Amino acid sequence: MQQSPVPPEPPIYRRIADELREAILSGELRDGDRLPGENALMGRHGIARATARQALSVLINEGLAVPRRGSGVYVRQFRPIRRHGSRRLSHEQWGRGQAIWESDTRGRPYTVDDMNIERETAEEAVARVLGGADVWVRRRRYSVDGRPVQLSVSHFPADLVDGTAITREDTGLGGVYARLNDLGHPPAHFSEEVRARMPHPHETVLLDLPAGTPVIVIFRTAYTADGRPLEVNEMILDAASYVLQYDFDA
Repeated sequence: MQQSPVPPEPPIYRRIADELREAILSGELRDGDRLPGENALMGRHGIARATARQALSVLINEGLAVPRRGSGVYVRQFRPIRRHGSRRLSHEQWGRGQAIWESDTRGRPYTVDDMNIERETAEEAVARVLGGADVWVRRRRYSVDGRPVQLSVSHFPADLVDGTAITREDTGLGGVYARLNDLGHPPAHFSEEVRARMPHPHETVLLDLPAGTPVIVIFRTAYTADGRPLEVNEMILDAASYVLQYDFDA
């Protein structure tokens, strides 16, 4: 009986990357820890600088490490946020005065910054959905455990929200959906479109994304029970930081 050929041993840079990856996944190296540098890997394994650089590049391309200019390469091991589509948007969540982000983070600390609220003329695609071009726009960035994870831009019909808390930074308990409910227009139905792409340069900066990290784009529209559109929200998510969960019946 002919024996199966022995598979070739992987190249040395791949074996070094495997060793470092195991140290990360086992918890020996934690989020924010500095990986051994090129000089350290050269001395430890007797390899050329180019080979050491290749080994580190494997982990960077996998999203497990991030280079910092002039400092080194660091572990980027982040516990993903589980974004449960229906639970976070349910009336049970915002209707009792809880932010929808509390459903996502489950006790993990989160912050909102880069907040900007303006009355603007909507782009054609948004104006078409909302039925008018005069809108209030809320732009913000969300961070979890101190790491930027999402950019969000919400649009609301100006004639509906003029002079309300939705045009102010602090919208109160339950957020914008609770305020829409106070206006007599509770959100009753949501539609989300999800796609992936590579980030634009400003998104890379704002989300502090390592090279090669894609983003998830979610385009959500909120409607009243009789079908009136209330909000168009475009969200840009760091794809490495999220698990998207949607439950539905057969």
